[in-house]
Amino acid sequence: MTRSLLVAGFGAFAGHRRNPAEFVVRMLERQERSFALAGIDLHTAVLPVEYFALSPTLSRLFAEKSPDAVLLLGVAGRRRRLTIETLARNRVSTLKSDAARQRAYCRFIVHGGPDVLRAGGSVPRLAAIARRHGLPASPSRDAGDYLCNESLYLSLLMDRRACFVHLPDWRGAQLRRAARVILLMAKDFALS
Repeated sequence: MTRSLLVAGFGAFAGHRRNPAEFVVRMLERQERSFALAGIDLHTAVLPVEYFALSPTLSRLFAEKSPDAVLLLGVAGRRRRLTIETLARNRVSTLKSDAARQRAYCRFIVHGGPDVLRAGGSVPRLAAIARRHGLPASPSRDAGDYLCNESLYLSLLMDRRACFVHLPDWRGAQLRRAARVILLMAKDFALS
């Protein structure tokens, strides 16, 4: 039985010409045959770093691709390890501008929505895969209050099996190595 996986990472935003998450998405999409051989129908997307475009983009992707699992990627520049998010909170900062220089108009992602949504039990296993392949990684209980948290919250709210991986602001060989490990994590997540 073929499983469908959507890997979506954020694109560039203020202060970053290129987002490491977008680099990983582009690398994984070149591995479509490898995913197919493992029984995974891979779909990839680069998400807009824009409050008012994110929800419609995710809704469209879910309607068009109907993924069994969703692996979301973003950058957390102050972190020194991969962090796999365990929680998404119904909150967003009204102080941080997005790539379009817009701010969220409300501190809630969804009015009346649950305060917290939990990612599935695959988080510790994915962190262990990363560590086994030489990348520092750990579960995290704080996806932030920006679009990374919002994408995970919306994905879980839309009843998707979703996981969010924050990458440090790695470049060069370190980022290429991380991308190869995330490929292994993505396959495991899709098939679990």
